[in-house]
Amino acid sequence: MAPHDTALLRFDGLRARHWHAEMRADGVLVLSLDRAGETVNALSQDVLIELDALIERIAIDPPKGVVLRSAKASGFIAGADIKEFQGFDETGNVAGALKRGQQVFQHLADLPCPTVAAIHGFCMGGGTELALACDYRVASKDGSTRIGLPEVQLGIYPGWGGSVRLPRLIGAPAAFEMMLTGRAVSASAARASGLVDKVVEPAVLVDAAAALALHGRKRPFKQRFMGWATNLWPARQAIAPMLLKQVARKARKEHYPAPYSLVATWKATGGSVERQLAAERRSVTKLASTPTARNLIRVFFLQERLKSVGGKDHGIQHVHVIGAGVMGGDIAAWAAYKGFQVTLNDREQRFIDVAMGRAGELLAKRVRDESKRPEVAARLKSDVAGDGVAAADLVIEAIIENPEAKRDLYAVIEPRMKSDALLTTNTSSIPLVDLRDGIQRPAQFGGLHYFNPVALMPLVEIVQHDGMAPETRERLAAFCKAIGKLPVPVAGTPGFLVNRVLFPYMLEAVTAWSEGIPGAAIDKAAVRFGMPMGPIELVDTVGLDVAAGVGAELSPFLGLTVPPALAKQAEPGKRGKKDGQGLYKWEDGKAVKPDLPDNYQPPSDLEDRLILPMLNEAVACLHDGVVADAELLDAGVIFGTGFAPFRGGPIQYIRQTGADALLERLKQLQARHGDRFAPRPGWESAALR
Repeated sequence: MAPHDTALLRFDGLRARHWHAEMRADGVLVLSLDRAGETVNALSQDVLIELDALIERIAIDPPKGVVLRSAKASGFIAGADIKEFQGFDETGNVAGALKRGQQVFQHLADLPCPTVAAIHGFCMGGGTELALACDYRVASKDGSTRIGLPEVQLGIYPGWGGSVRLPRLIGAPAAFEMMLTGRAVSASAARASGLVDKVVEPAVLVDAAAALALHGRKRPFKQRFMGWATNLWPARQAIAPMLLKQVARKARKEHYPAPYSLVATWKATGGSVERQLAAERRSVTKLASTPTARNLIRVFFLQERLKSVGGKDHGIQHVHVIGAGVMGGDIAAWAAYKGFQVTLNDREQRFIDVAMGRAGELLAKRVRDESKRPEVAARLKSDVAGDGVAAADLVIEAIIENPEAKRDLYAVIEPRMKSDALLTTNTSSIPLVDLRDGIQRPAQFGGLHYFNPVALMPLVEIVQHDGMAPETRERLAAFCKAIGKLPVPVAGTPGFLVNRVLFPYMLEAVTAWSEGIPGAAIDKAAVRFGMPMGPIELVDTVGLDVAAGVGAELSPFLGLTVPPALAKQAEPGKRGKKDGQGLYKWEDGKAVKPDLPDNYQPPSDLEDRLILPMLNEAVACLHDGVVADAELLDAGVIFGTGFAPFRGGPIQYIRQTGADALLERLKQLQARHGDRFAPRPGWESAALR
């Protein structure tokens, strides 16, 4: 009987559903993970239990080596099953789940034969921890191969041995760079750090892994030395404070405890692997029950929901963008970067030239392989004559925020468009019912509202109106996903969702600034709450002219008064970051914030003045049906404004804090500062409780 057949018989009694064993002619056993009933591999408890049984059988009669690979083309392993992990938290079984994973991976590490992880595509979280438990790792050169430990983004850190093994493998500095940021690295970067031993073409991945199992590899002295020296007790005591300083610059401990706990556990725990695994397990178990972890896991599922909006069939190849300003130019550049043929139109070539220059800067940052940049750049074409309209499958209008100007443009371009092409506007606040008059095919008209900066902001609002066809929304959502954005469908009322929620917050900040409260104090209060940027800095970044324009559109609808300071500052030369002067002075792209006096005490209600108007308007949006439900509202506001993710979104924050308590604080602000704080409709909703 051939060795291949013997292997199949040996493991037949296990009735494996997820793992498939195959013995190669060279005596290396290949274990392929193909999680049953799923398109992506994740490490659920039944997958781990099955792997442990296989390992136990392998240990009895070891082959010459073991290679672990994925049988799915989509990637290696996405990580742990997050939904299952969430269930363990709800039932208080996190510690047990962590212990099982640690034990399985330790059994893998203890096998008496060489083990190799063959990595192609994504390798995240628990998948990386499994690879770390192997003796060697081989990765494919394919651009889709990315290796990371993103658990910190879920409010925890690697708890299946990753935080123990990675510093020992590549040294503490490089290991913590990965774990504290959660960023994934390419195959070549992983090879440079020593995380993987070899990088090969995808077609020979398993063969290369088998060869490594048979012949081994001695790691360079520098890598071995760093793995040893940086984990000694004196080194840990010296390195840990430096790591904590880096963390403190980016995250507050009370908001995001996981990175602080990761460093503290590593600093305090030496000795055997078993002792370090126990410390890791205790720490991660404690973190898993924090509001931060629970909310960040909720945000993970909100993101997955946005990814599920719409299908895959958008039918779009050619995108024509009209308006080469900052937004229009960047929208065009991003679509070209993501593989679409794009034409960019404006009334004068000089405007297009500026946008093309910015596009070149984007590609220089995003397309690392210089040889591929010309091909990507060629997808974006200057089109001052506007000839691209006739060939486009999608037209995106991004001109000035003026309804009449937009309607005049549509009257000219729509007759030239293909019959099945979609016409969209990037308006940030104008209701679509004010724009669709005169449009011949309103069913194919909608809004695609991007956020600035386009390359960094993940959300796009799909703005609807009552005459828009459902298939138009589906195509637009599919297009958003194709360019790597998260689509959220919203009603076409003034301000839609994000700007409507954000506007009262920014308006109150400028009002407080007009009263003489220093901008730095206002920004500090918002950042203390968890916002990524203070509102005064945000107004300057958006541009006071843009903020004033949105204010003119939204203030009558919301019954709010725009402070004179906003309108006065919205003049050329004083519009904020783009002019180098606004509410702040700007130098080298950064706001120059005057230091606060040592004895300065901001008003005790300043944080409430900023945050409660945002919550108040979120409640009104939910009441008015701007989005379908509370989860979509939270997702849109988090990904559109950066609203403190660790708080789970405005509605989740209201639920956790208590709607009645917040409503009482809102009424106190109304009594103290005026009717702009009057509770909006919807606070009685069951969705808030």
